[in-house]
Amino acid sequence: MAPLFEKAALLFPLWVICGVTFSWFFPSVLHGFKGPWITYSLGLTMLGMGISLRTEDFTRVFKAPKPILIGVIGQYTIMPLTGWFLGNFFQLPAPLAVGIIVVSCCPGGVASNVVSFLARGDLALSVTMTAISTVLSVIMTPLLTLFLVGNSVGANASGLFFDTVQVVILPVILGILLNRYTPRFAEKVKIVSPLIAVILITLIVASIIGSGKEAVISSGLHLISSVFLLHISGYFFGYWAAYFGTKSFVVARTVSIEVGMQNSGLGAVLSRNNFSDPLVAIPAAISSFVHSLIGSVLAGIWRRSIPQEEREKSLISADLP
Repeated sequence: MAPLFEKAALLFPLWVICGVTFSWFFPSVLHGFKGPWITYSLGLTMLGMGISLRTEDFTRVFKAPKPILIGVIGQYTIMPLTGWFLGNFFQLPAPLAVGIIVVSCCPGGVASNVVSFLARGDLALSVTMTAISTVLSVIMTPLLTLFLVGNSVGANASGLFFDTVQVVILPVILGILLNRYTPRFAEKVKIVSPLIAVILITLIVASIIGSGKEAVISSGLHLISSVFLLHISGYFFGYWAAYFGTKSFVVARTVSIEVGMQNSGLGAVLSRNNFSDPLVAIPAAISSFVHSLIGSVLAGIWRRSIPQEEREKSLISADLP
């Protein structure tokens, strides 16, 4: 059964497209899948991924902090500058341009951990970057938004920290403990956890797009193009910055995913709570679908490819007597 679950998980791009298409025509079906359900789903996904981790994975990451620095710095330079540039280049209406900037200044989303997991990236590195960028967002997101759009964006520091602990830190720690003390149970969970992650992320993305259908329709091609190019930029420049900095394809794909995927949910909340014009929140709704779709396609491609490090190890092993 394991190969069947793995093959189903590899169809992540197809499931995302099907889920969004369904919610587009039947938005009321997933109307109740929001708020705490999204939090629980992300927490359950992180629990499943945590089971595949060991404490040694995090020790290894912290012994080599360079990839973390590249990823976090890229998160708060590549994305905000690109968001500001695209808003001006496409001459978007002020509320939509501000919305693009708010999303671009947000930290990496928890969904990036799921995509890194599916793409055979460095999951411990991905989780660490998400946690660090989220903690830093308490200062960086309002500061960068203020600098780029000239308006102050209030951030709930305790809420950001609590959400990070709730949906990332605690589930991962619990998963690691289960892996350590209940290895037989952990092995069984590892078989189905990638597919469960795919299903939950698909539901989350589909529900957001379904509920924001009218806003997406009225937003126009320029806005959709801006959001698409914003995330493409994050994936592209994040990948090559990490590769040139570490010469590791595994690290490059992990940083690429982390930089390219934003916490669009946080962007939507900040937009609604801190700006009077409701149009500011529209880019966040579109972003949730776009970055998941691009990430799912990359995950499918990268999961099938053999990282250079693994390929070199195979060649070396073949030469051994």
